[in-house]
Amino acid sequence: MAEHPLAIVTGAGGGVGSATVVELKRRGYHVIGVDRAGDSVADEHLMIDVSTPSCGEEVAEVVGGRAVHGLVNNAALAVYTTIEDTPLDVWNEVIDTNLRAAFLMSKAVLPGLRAARGSVINVSSVHAEATSAGIAAYAASKGGLLALTRAMALEWAEDGIRVNCVLPGAVDTPMLAEGLFRSGSTVQSLGRKHPLGRVGHSSEIAHAIAYLLSDDASFVTGASLRVDGGALARLSTE
Repeated sequence: MAEHPLAIVTGAGGGVGSATVVELKRRGYHVIGVDRAGDSVADEHLMIDVSTPSCGEEVAEVVGGRAVHGLVNNAALAVYTTIEDTPLDVWNEVIDTNLRAAFLMSKAVLPGLRAARGSVINVSSVHAEATSAGIAAYAASKGGLLALTRAMALEWAEDGIRVNCVLPGAVDTPMLAEGLFRSGSTVQSLGRKHPLGRVGHSSEIAHAIAYLLSDDASFVTGASLRVDGGALARLSTE
């Protein structure tokens, strides 16, 4: 791997995003963090709202002619409403943030990925495979991201670009806390529903992302890696 390879992480100010930035920096990457908030622990921080159509172009302009060794499409928005109660503008904002942004960002920095024979990690969710009532927009966006991962992996394999997906389960982040507050549940009670008896930590998702970016995963593409404490392995009827 080249000295100080370049990685881009969207949603860099959030729980998983921040942990991913820290882990990639620890592994020697120079990290560009992208977030609509004003700061992150990245080497370079871009204050960009990825739900906007210009997000990819804005990042590509900063990247310039640099080779891009890793792109982590992590930015996400969760809205806890039923299908009937989800307004169109809210649906669009979730899809634009969670799915369209990954498409636009990946397409925009494709020249840099080609130059480095780099790797893309799309951060999806267990909701791509099994979901709950009242979170339809989020589940649809994450399911679409899983399908997009497969398409990208096939189309870009000839360029030496690997594209994989991480499916986190419940992770102790501000996003999870908001959902638990709405449901009246707690981190501890949710954790007990997992075979491992707890929810995940942001660093555990970051380690999975770093593995898939690394040369240790050089023969892995088009794959989805569950990091969910065994949640999807259990029948809901048990």
